[in-house]
Amino acid sequence: MYRVPPPPLPTADGQNQDRSGGSGDLMVYRNWMGSNIFCLGGRLIFGPDVRSLFLTIFLIVAPVVVFCIFVARKLMDDFPDHYGISIMAAAILFTIYDLVLLLLTSGRDPGIIPRNAHPPEPEGFDGITEAAAGQTPPLRLPRIKEVEVNGMAVKVKYCETCMLYRPPRCSHCSICNNCVERFDHHCPWVGQCIGLRNYRFFFMFVFSTTVLCMYVFAFCWVYIRKIRGSEETTIWKAMLKTPASIVLIVYTFICMWFVGGLSAFHLYLISTNQTTYENFRYRYDRRANPYNRGVVQNFMEIFCSGIAPSKNNFRAAVPQDPVLPRTRGFMSPNMGKPVDNIEMGRKAVWGDMNSGLDLREGQLNSTSRSNRKGGELGGLSPLSVDESMERVVGGVHHPRRSSWGRKSGSWDTSPEIVSLSARAGESNRAGGSGNADSRHS
Repeated sequence: MYRVPPPPLPTADGQNQDRSGGSGDLMVYRNWMGSNIFCLGGRLIFGPDVRSLFLTIFLIVAPVVVFCIFVARKLMDDFPDHYGISIMAAAILFTIYDLVLLLLTSGRDPGIIPRNAHPPEPEGFDGITEAAAGQTPPLRLPRIKEVEVNGMAVKVKYCETCMLYRPPRCSHCSICNNCVERFDHHCPWVGQCIGLRNYRFFFMFVFSTTVLCMYVFAFCWVYIRKIRGSEETTIWKAMLKTPASIVLIVYTFICMWFVGGLSAFHLYLISTNQTTYENFRYRYDRRANPYNRGVVQNFMEIFCSGIAPSKNNFRAAVPQDPVLPRTRGFMSPNMGKPVDNIEMGRKAVWGDMNSGLDLREGQLNSTSRSNRKGGELGGLSPLSVDESMERVVGGVHHPRRSSWGRKSGSWDTSPEIVSLSARAGESNRAGGSGNADSRHS
């Protein structure tokens, strides 16, 4: 969802100038209500913690550079038929492949569901029955609904921020401030949510990083054994002759425990068709998993199915004059007062006007009594009542404008104003008859 921009201001050359400082149509990504960061004109979308991505790139590239300079370059002459060159080339190509997977994971839409401009209508509301004056329709959106997935009942929750019922397996990320389909988790190492559209690339990135660590770890030991064989010394003395290999062995061994364990955990999740969020919260091992279709089908769903297209066009132009839907005055799940949402605002309803009308009625009665004392209230019409109301409430009279601020061809008085006018007319007639009796007497 995007923020609706203010209407453009006309300039001297006849073109529209946006209040936000730009000219012409605004793009959706410039008015995005989430916490995401966009690059390349909205073509790349990152999470708010995108800076951690540079640390991840450094942790991958730096050891590979050290490996190519101090290990792979020394091994180039130790293998016949230019096999030594392939050691360095394989390390470089595999690192590039790993970085591409990292970019595909962190720089794409993970499956964000667009926000609604207004809450959905409650079920059972036919849209015909209107609320009577002074009443609000007793409608409330349920916080939890049940839907059927593969013959099993699954509960879906209402998201107050996005104003929608989350689809199954969807959750709201508090870091990115978006509802994400098939939400797995928010990964700080890639600076992005992991969801429906990037989970495949995330697993491939983690797995390829594990393989890269194993590759560097193995050839560091090969180089140490080459030194031991060529100089006919012990393994410890050979390790002292290449301190870079010792550092890389320790570093890759620690990383293999981290990314290797993560790869194994996600292999288990894929085989059982779970997400990290579901595994930690719902614990499907204690009850039936409605999404599990067997190991083969679960792997095919992740790696062989097509990636769903994004539901957001970040580079589209934001409409300047959006049509606001007529609201129903219902209650959201977490609010105890009737709301009438227009761009997250609230209009006054009849129930809110009661106290103000009572105050205005008292002020009007006092005004009419003072006018009767001065003999100025000869024949009070509904129009003069409206004028008195505007003098009491606003202090300034606006011609041809109703008491509610709507422009109209005639005065559109509300039921309360009509009743006040009738009371003032009756009191005027009663005062007039009293004066006439006194004059006759």
